[in-house]
Amino acid sequence: MKILVEKQANCTATLRVEIPADKVQNERQKVAQSLASKAKVPGFRPGKAPRAVIEKRFNKEIEAESQETLINSALDEAIKQEDLKVLDFGRVEDLSNAADGSLSFSAKLMLAPEVKLPDYKGIKVTVPSAELTNEELQSQLDTLRERFADFTDIEGRAAEMGDFAVIDYSSTVDGKPSAEVLGKSLGYLEGREGFWVRIDDKTFLPGFAAQLVGMKPGDQRDITVTLPEDFPVEDLRNREMVFATTLGELKQSILPVLNDELAERLAPGKTLADITEIIRTNMAQERKRRIDDMKVNQIVAHFTNQADFELPEELVASETQNQADAMVRRGVQSGVTEDQIQSQQDDIFANAKQQAVSNLRANFILQEIARAEKIAVNDNELVNHLLQLAAARKVAPKKFIADMRRSGRISSIRSSMIIGKAIDFLVEHADVVESAEAALTEE
Repeated sequence: MKILVEKQANCTATLRVEIPADKVQNERQKVAQSLASKAKVPGFRPGKAPRAVIEKRFNKEIEAESQETLINSALDEAIKQEDLKVLDFGRVEDLSNAADGSLSFSAKLMLAPEVKLPDYKGIKVTVPSAELTNEELQSQLDTLRERFADFTDIEGRAAEMGDFAVIDYSSTVDGKPSAEVLGKSLGYLEGREGFWVRIDDKTFLPGFAAQLVGMKPGDQRDITVTLPEDFPVEDLRNREMVFATTLGELKQSILPVLNDELAERLAPGKTLADITEIIRTNMAQERKRRIDDMKVNQIVAHFTNQADFELPEELVASETQNQADAMVRRGVQSGVTEDQIQSQQDDIFANAKQQAVSNLRANFILQEIARAEKIAVNDNELVNHLLQLAAARKVAPKKFIADMRRSGRISSIRSSMIIGKAIDFLVEHADVVESAEAALTEE
């Protein structure tokens, strides 16, 4: 058997195979013999039809089955001979039978990238202390108070930091309506009526709320904001927007007293001590989760910052679409409008591609580490994981596993579990440093 592999850019290769006539003939004879033992041919008892009759009557079936077996055998041989890590064999092309009886074909292969592993043990990661502070607990309790706040009108004075303003506004860029300048809808940036905004530095757009200070209900003011260079709408970065703003109402929040009465409103039958302990436990668990995520993210970032190897274009395109879809879903869930999403489409895909490349590179590195450390997932672990997934989705285990097998997803689930084990291995062998200066970030 002649096997030729021509490697090309972007983790692709062209495989060309020529199978000699004697091997093709032997495989045809095996298929014909197997078929003859069970074929029903009129005029003959089952399994007693002559070979010549079988080959003539079932020529197409013999041809198809023998070719499939020969092709699969050739692909396996190519993997062993060339030491290939094939992600996808693609479609068989140029399949032909020569006059001498030999069989030839070609295929476009998608290969796993060639990854040179950096040092992966003892990676330094910096995280905040896992201990929950009294200030953090109190802040969460204050947030609960704010949920039950009452609002009253402020009379006799101008707006101050910490107040709540109810405003009407519309925006312009270079003296023209914002949507007209950019040629697309900008959603909330264009304008709103009856819009509630807390007069706080972290509210709405940078520098906007502070310019409300000193206004009284009925006052009008042009508020100018220079948008930052990382603003989500690329066309507005580093540009000035002017908001023609009218203050309609000025309000202050009246927070309830933190006592058993408030606890009863939150959860009937619970005291303030009960609520505090529940919050403390939940916050501690959430803090641990976020610290664990920080460890993983820093380890992955360590690899992706060093990694520089080609990736299959098809995988990058597919993962980019997955990331973009996920970003849009999160945006919709957080209240972003369709117009806003449309206006940020280019930025979404740019960020999605960056994340896709990072994810794929980390994935391949983690797979290589798993191979190097002989990290595996046995059948019992796989089955238990599938049972957990079935229970979480409230699907009968047998049906769930059958569906996963039918859709070809079992191997990908096993692969994901192996990668998870590789991550656990890296965290276990990392050099973890707790620092008071490390900020607790979201994943």
